[in-house]
Amino acid sequence: MDRIRLIGGNELRGEIPISGAKNAALPLMIASLLTAEPLVLTNVPRLADVKQLERILENHGVDIAVHGRRRGEAEGVGQRMTFTAGEIVDTTAPYELVSKMRASFWVIGPLLARCHEARVSLPGGCAIGTRPVDLFLHGLKALGAEIDIDDGYVVARAPKGGLVGATVRFPKVSVGATHTILMAATLARGTTIIENAAQEPEISNVAECLVAMGARISGIGTQTLTIEGVEKLHGATVEVIPDRIETGTFAMAAAMTGGDVLLRGARPEHLQAALDVLEKAGVELTTEAHGLRVRRNGNGIQPVDVDTDPFPGFPTDLQAQFMALMTMSTGTSRIRETIFENRYMHVAELARFGADIAVDGQVATVRGKPQLKGAQVMATDLRASVSLVIAGLAAKGETVVNRIYHLDRGFERLEEKLSRCGAEIERVAG
Repeated sequence: MDRIRLIGGNELRGEIPISGAKNAALPLMIASLLTAEPLVLTNVPRLADVKQLERILENHGVDIAVHGRRRGEAEGVGQRMTFTAGEIVDTTAPYELVSKMRASFWVIGPLLARCHEARVSLPGGCAIGTRPVDLFLHGLKALGAEIDIDDGYVVARAPKGGLVGATVRFPKVSVGATHTILMAATLARGTTIIENAAQEPEISNVAECLVAMGARISGIGTQTLTIEGVEKLHGATVEVIPDRIETGTFAMAAAMTGGDVLLRGARPEHLQAALDVLEKAGVELTTEAHGLRVRRNGNGIQPVDVDTDPFPGFPTDLQAQFMALMTMSTGTSRIRETIFENRYMHVAELARFGADIAVDGQVATVRGKPQLKGAQVMATDLRASVSLVIAGLAAKGETVVNRIYHLDRGFERLEEKLSRCGAEIERVAG
């Protein structure tokens, strides 16, 4: 099994291109199930999760083509891919495919909308909490679907004539449920109103894609989405937005190691809450024509308290990386995780570097230290994996991060991007 080996202590200096957002690319790929015409996506990141979803979509009959780089396109630009679901050949998403990635469960919305039936295995994914699908089923039932659970599968059937528009109010914010009901509602008869919808930029990227495909959606970017169902959708060409989590991750890496890094293509407006926190911690951030420049001032890392929250709040997907940063702050900080109940698995691994972290329920108290020491550590989930890399970049001596297949799910060419900025980092085949 591959490992990452790094020697800490080098400042990061240079330019890092920000890849397309995994959390936008996956639902955009799933949206291809809604039409028989080609959906072309640009800036698709090269990730294990993308490859896994390709297998799932091909199982449903989607033809997928990957195109080479166009003349004049810069190196590092994401893939250009065409998804053509001319005919849905199978409305079952089997356990052996869905169990490997939670987002694949979202195919239930488009399959039910277009084919009026779907049989989808209950999902798998990271071990960071239960993340049940009850909100998905709540929304689909509101649109008229009949739902049964059969041998670990959700079996959904639309009424005769297809799904019917309705008001769907989520009792709590859910990105996955918002994506799913939004896609399903585009082909429902009548008007659907989604209340308490997630407002993440990835939701807006998907909604704007659906509009380009002929959907009628208003309220994009707000907590209330209104969808007027149409008879069918057509093809379109849509760009995947830059990954705000990758942006925040590299910004924290630059802050922890020092130096001067331009995050090319970053959109600061997509993670303003996290950037506000970094500025409080003493990080200098400058928006430039080509992205976001990150520098650490000479006063050390200041301690800052943070609560994770749905967008536009501080992202849970940056909590582990921020905790790594706070391990070298000049004081004590407190982090409260409000989204997932089991997202502190990285704490024990950060302690191997010498970090001083105490967890009490949802709250982690981090007492900063002037220096971390390199260590052998084990990745536990996607975002925790990269927090260990960040810590290793700043730690004295050698760090080895094991089980890095988690990293490959969500970070494109991580070692290459960091090494080009001066990090001493390599992948070691296991």
